[in-house]
Amino acid sequence: MSMARRRLLLLVVLFSVFLLQLLHLAESNHKHGHGRRGCGKKCKSTASCKKGLVCLQGECKDDPDKETNICNKNKNKKKKQPKNPSDPPSSPPEIEAPPPPLEPAPGQGQCRASGFLHAPKNSKGCKDCCQVGKSYPQFKCSPPVTKFTKAILTVNDFQPGGDGGGASECDSKFHSNKDLVVALSTGWFAKGKRCGRFVIIHAPNGKSVRARVVDECDSLRGCDAEHGFYPPCQPNLVDGSPAVWRALGVSKNSDKFGWMDITWSDAQGASD
Repeated sequence: MSMARRRLLLLVVLFSVFLLQLLHLAESNHKHGHGRRGCGKKCKSTASCKKGLVCLQGECKDDPDKETNICNKNKNKKKKQPKNPSDPPSSPPEIEAPPPPLEPAPGQGQCRASGFLHAPKNSKGCKDCCQVGKSYPQFKCSPPVTKFTKAILTVNDFQPGGDGGGASECDSKFHSNKDLVVALSTGWFAKGKRCGRFVIIHAPNGKSVRARVVDECDSLRGCDAEHGFYPPCQPNLVDGSPAVWRALGVSKNSDKFGWMDITWSDAQGASD
């Protein structure tokens, strides 16, 4: 073998040894987390280790006093276990139930709730008042008005200090309970367009009464002093004075007093 070939063979052997050392070093760095994190780096003191590491047993490792987790970051990751086909299917996570659908209540036609009013903490504690922690539907609309519009007749105290709350919306005044006056749900009140106008209320017993609109039975707001601490009105209410109930022949002793199915219509003639 010539001298040139011997030199070439020696260079090849030396280069192969060099490559093997590089591969061994790379494998060692990967195994010990060495590299950018500096884990496993040979050291004589903590000063030669990167921030967060200390020199233990001649290698840069996590600081047990500070509970650093640089080198063991990947080791602590839980491996996803393969799913066993024989395992029962896992139940889906519980999802909070959505609020009830805003469906129209009986007699409300296609009028749907527009939102919910949450009773404040200062709600009054009467039987029919807003209850703390409860939510009440709000309505911007009322059922369509026809020749005989279906509604519910309730009773309201229009006098000062009564359970009707503040003064009437139409004239900012209180009214005697001897007056034939009513309040209408927000949609029928029509932003005051029916103020001072008359409606005719028809009871199931065949009697009718002509009453004047003086107030709004608010279907959006409530649970405060202005509204007697009552919830927002349903969208299909005619809130009448005690005089209206007497005119319809329904006494306070009747089981229908305070809540009765009726029909109503706009009276001929705008106002008195």
